[in-house]
Amino acid sequence: MFKYSNTNKRYHTLDYFYKQKFNTKIAKISLNAGFTCPNIDGTVGTGGCIYCSSGSGQYAGDKHLSLTDQFNQVKKVMDQKWPNSKYIGYFQANTNTYADIKTLRNKYEEILKIDNVVGLNIATRADAISEECLNYLEELSHKTYLTIELGLQTIHDTTSKFINRCHTLDCFERTVNLLRNRNINVVVHIINGLPYETKDMMIDTVKYLNMLDIQGIKIHMLSIVQNTKLAQIYKQKPFSLLSKEEYINIVCKQLTYLRPEIVIHRLTGDPKSSDLIAPLWIVNKVSILNDIDKKMAKENLYQGMNIKNDSLKN
Repeated sequence: MFKYSNTNKRYHTLDYFYKQKFNTKIAKISLNAGFTCPNIDGTVGTGGCIYCSSGSGQYAGDKHLSLTDQFNQVKKVMDQKWPNSKYIGYFQANTNTYADIKTLRNKYEEILKIDNVVGLNIATRADAISEECLNYLEELSHKTYLTIELGLQTIHDTTSKFINRCHTLDCFERTVNLLRNRNINVVVHIINGLPYETKDMMIDTVKYLNMLDIQGIKIHMLSIVQNTKLAQIYKQKPFSLLSKEEYINIVCKQLTYLRPEIVIHRLTGDPKSSDLIAPLWIVNKVSILNDIDKKMAKENLYQGMNIKNDSLKN
């Protein structure tokens, strides 16, 4: 029934995509290159997004180790599971284009020199890619399989201001277009369950993204973790959080509004249980993914089935 699957999945999984493209198992290795963020250092804001604990990607590698040492530390574990795999270096922590080109070049190409690295995923913000950086990313995309991951989280201005995102939707869309004009792959992060958003608002975020020329999406459930502004807000005035069932219903609906060729990189987050305040159900990632599969099969849902007009937005 679903074109982009060789299993029972009814959506376009990252594992399927990588196996079709590289004809082998691909493992992504998260890295902390020691970058900061323009929303932390005062360039566009301070304190970061309210859900962010000590910068995004806090569970990536140890920034006190070299990037090569971080990579090899994880690779050693991965090799025990998948001895013949190849690797993608994932620059995850904070804003990974927020530096001068010399610094970026040194960090990215340190990883590209490692055997069996076939690509890079670089997580960043839409307001942190300069023209000079775009030129370098285009150059890099001709050397390796390059993906830029952009945090959006929501299309709704009121929510964006509440979470202290500090960039506009216009800025995000402009950056997507600039990257795609240079044929650079784009993956977008969104968060379900942001304070005071309705189910329809979350689905509208996905409908908007479906009109853009993006290649992948990561869907997260809002997690309230220790040492964040969001945790302070929640303790002072608790707001409603999605139940597991509500989250699964929303994700399944969102998938039906995404073009089948868009690769689903993630369908839930996985915060450390020791840091998590709420919701506690989020720690059981396997159960969430299994329940998504069950619901889609039971209700005969599949990615893209509700798209009426799949023309791309110019």
